[in-house]
Amino acid sequence: MKKGFSTIMSAQFFSSLADNALLVAAIELLRMSKAPAWQTPALAPMFALFYVVLAPLVGAFADALPKGRVMFISNTIKVAGCLMMLFGGHPLLSYAIVGLGAAAYSPAKYGILTELLPPSQLVKGNGWIEGLTVGSIILGILLGGQLVGQRISHRLLEFDLPALDTGIDTAPEAAISVIVLLYVTAALFNLYIPRTSAPLQPLSGGVSGLVRDFSRCNARLWTDKLGQITLATTTLLWGIFGNLRVIVFAWAAAALGYGTTQASNLAGVVIVGSVVGAVYASVSTRLEHAVKLLPLGIGIGFLTIGLNLITNVWAAAPFLVVLGAVCGYLIVPMNALLQHRGHNLMGAGRSIAVQNFNEQACILSLGAFYVGMTKFGLSAFGAIAIFGLLVAGVMELIRRWHQRNLVRHAEELKHLLAIARSDHH
Repeated sequence: MKKGFSTIMSAQFFSSLADNALLVAAIELLRMSKAPAWQTPALAPMFALFYVVLAPLVGAFADALPKGRVMFISNTIKVAGCLMMLFGGHPLLSYAIVGLGAAAYSPAKYGILTELLPPSQLVKGNGWIEGLTVGSIILGILLGGQLVGQRISHRLLEFDLPALDTGIDTAPEAAISVIVLLYVTAALFNLYIPRTSAPLQPLSGGVSGLVRDFSRCNARLWTDKLGQITLATTTLLWGIFGNLRVIVFAWAAAALGYGTTQASNLAGVVIVGSVVGAVYASVSTRLEHAVKLLPLGIGIGFLTIGLNLITNVWAAAPFLVVLGAVCGYLIVPMNALLQHRGHNLMGAGRSIAVQNFNEQACILSLGAFYVGMTKFGLSAFGAIAIFGLLVAGVMELIRRWHQRNLVRHAEELKHLLAIARSDHH
């Protein structure tokens, strides 16, 4: 891997770690304030909100400035949202501001990979980034659970600053004060991300021009015979699992009687499978072979439904390891191939913004659907069953879509896969 890749990975790790630890702190804040039950699952769609609203702007913004600078600015926005939550802002609004920072961060984070690495190393690079990201998601949830737990929060609250009343009096507030430091650490790594030789694309045309440009980019990726399949797959999978990350807390409470800290501890075991699956994909799967893995998506749907059969932690742990491994093994090459097509069609930042728009719109719509069902009394078991059936059914439709493309557009797909095999864009 090229020089600077480890710096990108370090910045991504601490930023994502903080995002997910903050999610747990927000869940505990809502629980302690006795907020309505629907507000907890609403955290996921609120985080996704600005990904969707600002999608036409953030991709162009990421292409107009050096990627390291964009990531630094984005982390500063995350710090602002985190401080809002710490000093009395509503958790839903504050987490939405953190989502704003994340929306600006993502096109730069993935875009710099396509600038730094040749196509032959994109799957490997994505394997490390995705493995690290998934790992940081689970470790962040685990860390958040420990920070709001009684033992660590009690020690944090014992710290006093002379002649200064910080107003930090509860476990989630103490946790958030630590999470701020994680965002600051990520920002420091951002300052050392190398400037690549990729040309900058200045912002032009105003907001209306950017919206038209984004619409063209979105349409172009959806009409690309290879890009449309990878975009549909990643959109669905991230839409489902972006919400399951929150729903698992309700599932752990219903199936195992777990509280916030115990549920976050259980979520930590997924790291083993997801990282192994991602890393194995990065060393064993070539870019042009990603579409051959589509049937795995159907299996993920049925594995998700199988979660409802788990009644004890000894069965839950290995099951979640397997589920994580299959997800990591499928998502990594799909992401890499999607980024490769997007980079060739429109540039790194814009293509990642299109990807984020579709994935986060799926998270937003499915999250709103789940919030609505929660208001009408749907259990966590019911939500997991519906989501699992949705994954299996839609993945089968995507598989058939690709098979039809192989018949109707054989020469075009052959050409696109040949490009994927080459290190020349």
